[in-house]
Amino acid sequence: MSRDNYYIHPTAIVKTSNIKPKTRIWAFCNIQSDVIIGEDCNIGDHCSIENGVKIGDRVTIKNGISLWNGVTIEDDVFIGPNAVFTNDIYPRSKTYHKELDYTIIKKGATIGANAVIIAGNIIGAYAFIGAGAVVTKDIPDFTLWYGNPAVMKGYVCFCTTQIIFDKSNNVVCECGKSFSIKDNSVIPK
Repeated sequence: MSRDNYYIHPTAIVKTSNIKPKTRIWAFCNIQSDVIIGEDCNIGDHCSIENGVKIGDRVTIKNGISLWNGVTIEDDVFIGPNAVFTNDIYPRSKTYHKELDYTIIKKGATIGANAVIIAGNIIGAYAFIGAGAVVTKDIPDFTLWYGNPAVMKGYVCFCTTQIIFDKSNNVVCECGKSFSIKDNSVIPK
């Protein structure tokens, strides 16, 4: 892929050539060679992305983010500034585990500024993690979480508006999208 199809700031160190068109990588980033970056992504200043990371299309990664081997970011994800991703549940200096603790951020999820995502968890599709939250477990689709540790505080629409289900377990968001809920799982209609 030619650099004519994407932008890399002159101060960025980018060793991967697996970058799709319309992606922008800003100042002082360090991106290793075995990284996959999708189309139309925006990677802010001072980001570090380690070998093995996969980033989908239309992903926004704000300033000061480090992504470690074992992290997969699906399409349309937003990661706020200085969010933290861990990569080892039992870290020790110079101790290397044979198995990675995989973290997956599903399509459309939002991770707020300064949130901490503990390795080995899955953030569900269109879930919303509030600023400063500490995620210690898997997060279901279309749910809102914040606090330390993060606690579920409700449900959210594709558009990020908080939605509240009626007694029949249905809701229509102000954006026009309809949902139902069954066994605590949100189902778009």
